[in-house]
Amino acid sequence: MRHRKKGKQLTRTTSHRKALMRNLANQLFEHKEIKTTTIKAKEARPVVERLITYAKKGDLHHRRLAFDFLRQKTSIKILFDEIAPVYMERHGGYTRVLKLGRRQGDAASIALLQLVGFEKAVEVAKAVKEEKKKAKKKAAEVKAKASEEKDMAEAEVVDEEKPSRKVKAKKEKTEDKPPEKKKIKKDKKDGK
Repeated sequence: MRHRKKGKQLTRTTSHRKALMRNLANQLFEHKEIKTTTIKAKEARPVVERLITYAKKGDLHHRRLAFDFLRQKTSIKILFDEIAPVYMERHGGYTRVLKLGRRQGDAASIALLQLVGFEKAVEVAKAVKEEKKKAKKKAAEVKAKASEEKDMAEAEVVDEEKPSRKVKAKKEKTEDKPPEKKKIKKDKKDGK
């Protein structure tokens, strides 16, 4: 019997489940929102909120408690320096779970777990990412055009050189062929 046993098992061992929650929390603090299954999002929510409460307290003891769980210095820095100051006046409810529908492959229900108040930061990050993508695409197009022009120039140079080589090659071939073979072919045509 599972009386008074808190949380879903998620068909994982204890260590695997703890690692999953650690990864979800780290990614949420880094990106401010993550897309995952609804059950995982609901399970990660109390873990994340507890860590934000540690960050609001801000002393060394709570920083060490947070590091004991997260084990990433960058996540701790983001949590204590960026996220905690935003929630100083808020008493709980730091995250929200938005249901997005079902995943196409296995029809699992998908949800968006995000930090409340960081929606603009996510939009700005997405805009910057799109700009970088466009710049990279434009640079690739410019590079492709440059290489194409270079290939065309090389092809023109090669074309100018090739006819002289072909003429020389034809002259050599005609000199090598004996004239008797040509006569034999003509004789065969006359016979048919």
